[in-house]
Amino acid sequence: MARDTSLGTPDQLRDPNYMPSINKAVPLGIQHVLAMFVSNVTPAIIIAGAAGFGFGTPGVGDLIYMIQMSMLFAGLATLIQTIGLGPVGARLPIVQGTSFAFLPVMIPLVAGKGVDAIAILMGGIIVGGIFHASLGTIISRIRFALPPLVTGLVVLMIGLSLIKVGIQYAAGGVPAIGTPEYGSLLNWTVALVVIVVTLALKFFARGLWSVAAVLVGLIAGYVVAMLFGMVSFANIGRAAWFMTPDPLHFGLEFSAGAIIGICLMGVISAIETVGDVSGITKGGAGREATDKEIAGATYADGFGTAVSGIFGALPNTSFSQNVGLIAMTGVMSRHVVTIGALFLIICGFVPKIGAVISTVPIEVLGGGVIVMFGMVAAAGVNMLSGVVWNRRNMVIFAVSLSVGLGLQLEPGALQHLPDTVKVLLTSGLLPAAFLAITLNLLLPEEAADDENA
Repeated sequence: MARDTSLGTPDQLRDPNYMPSINKAVPLGIQHVLAMFVSNVTPAIIIAGAAGFGFGTPGVGDLIYMIQMSMLFAGLATLIQTIGLGPVGARLPIVQGTSFAFLPVMIPLVAGKGVDAIAILMGGIIVGGIFHASLGTIISRIRFALPPLVTGLVVLMIGLSLIKVGIQYAAGGVPAIGTPEYGSLLNWTVALVVIVVTLALKFFARGLWSVAAVLVGLIAGYVVAMLFGMVSFANIGRAAWFMTPDPLHFGLEFSAGAIIGICLMGVISAIETVGDVSGITKGGAGREATDKEIAGATYADGFGTAVSGIFGALPNTSFSQNVGLIAMTGVMSRHVVTIGALFLIICGFVPKIGAVISTVPIEVLGGGVIVMFGMVAAAGVNMLSGVVWNRRNMVIFAVSLSVGLGLQLEPGALQHLPDTVKVLLTSGLLPAAFLAITLNLLLPEEAADDENA
């Protein structure tokens, strides 16, 4: 795609330190926020829903707080990446946001346990973030253990494990399961409006409309839901105009299951960040990422996650959709992304914004996450498309997928194991990743060439 030379010369556009004129930099920065906004706040809504508070419950205030922290600490983590703090931060246009990857591990830890269970997550997030940051010292040396066969399988498993959530939300949400309104024509109509509008804009529109397709689709579904009387604005009137972060808002509790699970997922997230950094430097600057940039990005990933946990936010990671946006616009400026980060931070201090988001009916969100989680799974398939599918690799994939997906679908098979082990294994993601990594390291490459054995 040709670069827009009205934004600067080709050399300037490839320079992370270049600053376009402010009248062009601000819209570009807002564009980055629109591309990631929905994905950034959705994990908080899913975790609150899994725990049993949020939409239509007395705990909606805690949900609004989590949404605010998702915006605030995505902005702060992005600033760390773009501006840097010593060795922390890649000083590249990397957008940080709340990670979907950790959801399959976090959901079983809080499922049905109420807001008090969030303290367990925060303990795991703080320790996991510190561990994640420490990976910056060795990240370049462990990449060999995570080829596309492994990383593609993990990303595919993340998407598959979350698709059920999207269907439940579109049908009316977890609390509605078993009721007459669950799966009603009205619920599915609202969800399908979101899906249809999103797909139409994604494939038939251009520029900002295409980039913000999911957001516009949600707005369309929201309008339809309002017409059917499914939206309540009561929370907006009760929300304040300004708030400050509350350290340890949900308390702090350390659980072996949470710590181990989030630390292990931190390894996967770190590798994803390496891919994003490489994608940014290749797509935006036409060069390979340096070891310093990769290490700095990993430090920032982990540091941002640990600080988020202190204030009640979920793990942060680099956002891949913004990598594609940089390749599309051709603007490599980290200062443009800094403007987007400042916008997120401002939003994070205004609870009215979180209150507005909390009025979105669960069916509307369901339509959006069906698309988003499906795209996560599709991204995994895309990563796997580059794998040579000989029998060795097929066996690794088959065994890892069967065990991981099987344990997720039938958690009762592990009922005799200790609770901590059960939580880690029934996520499906961790056993699949462990098997894929182990088998890839142990099975000899020679078996790949024996096509007739």
